[in-house]
Amino acid sequence: MPEGIQPGVRMGENCRTHHAERVYAALRDGASAAQSAIVASWSRSATKYGLNPEDRRPPRRLDQHEFDTAFQRMELLVRLAHTTLDRLFQSVGEAGCCVLLTDRDGIPLDRRGVAGDDADFRRLGLWTGMVWSEASEGTNGVGACLTEGRALTIHRDQHFLTRNIALSCTAAPIWDAQGRLCAALDVSTGRSDLTPAMLKLVSVATMDAAQRIETAYFREAYRDARIVVGGGGGLLAVDREDLVAGANRAARLAYGLTDERLARPLPASDLLDGAAGAPAEDLIAAERGAVRRALSRARGNVSAAARLLGVSRATMHRKLTRFGLDRAT
Repeated sequence: MPEGIQPGVRMGENCRTHHAERVYAALRDGASAAQSAIVASWSRSATKYGLNPEDRRPPRRLDQHEFDTAFQRMELLVRLAHTTLDRLFQSVGEAGCCVLLTDRDGIPLDRRGVAGDDADFRRLGLWTGMVWSEASEGTNGVGACLTEGRALTIHRDQHFLTRNIALSCTAAPIWDAQGRLCAALDVSTGRSDLTPAMLKLVSVATMDAAQRIETAYFREAYRDARIVVGGGGGLLAVDREDLVAGANRAARLAYGLTDERLARPLPASDLLDGAAGAPAEDLIAAERGAVRRALSRARGNVSAAARLLGVSRATMHRKLTRFGLDRAT
């Protein structure tokens, strides 16, 4: 077991009682839930889900059929995330951490961990097929991340259940190609000696890995389209007629895009020219750069450059005019 780990099942009664009393005291203070995201999650755990902070039952585990069904639904994402999970584990594994990729219901579908720690992490419930939703486990990294749709860390006694307060869990959401929350990436450890600086590094690495997985998922969904990359992680999928075929969550938020708006023909140039602020400027610069690179590779041949970009010759000429590149060809 990683140095410093203290599984909840081995905690003394005084520790259990103290944590439970702290939770109940915070819940009795009506203002606490409005002032603290942690207490708000504790409140959901107790009142919405009817959980008891002193509950000692282990996390619920899916049977094989339930797990296979959940895995098949997300198999593509799991496959695309494989390399990123390996790299993330390489950066955090030596700190006594395991890495979990869960679905939208908080069920780990894939994990990484040191083999020598597997028995301990399995006992703690940090294993595939367990259920880490907020409704099942109360306040925890995966559950709170999926409930609130944001990256966060639940550190030790911020957990709702006493048996989980030896853990530090950092989780980041993953959004699908339609901007819907579909998964979470979690790095958890039972070490008691992690410094705030180390936790911050783990958080940054987790969020970066989650964004890489999300980007790979988006690119796979629109593998036949041209992807225009903007600031803040915004991605637009543009078809051969220069129409926006899809947008990830960051781009949807930046440009006010909805499924209804994307269902109608939407010229990428209209969207980019009409948007204000740095994200639009970044996207326009990225597209102009792509056009210039295509022209360079095609040695100035417009038809060849259009084929490289996967657009029609007429669309290519419009882009050249729009970016002021027609005079250079």
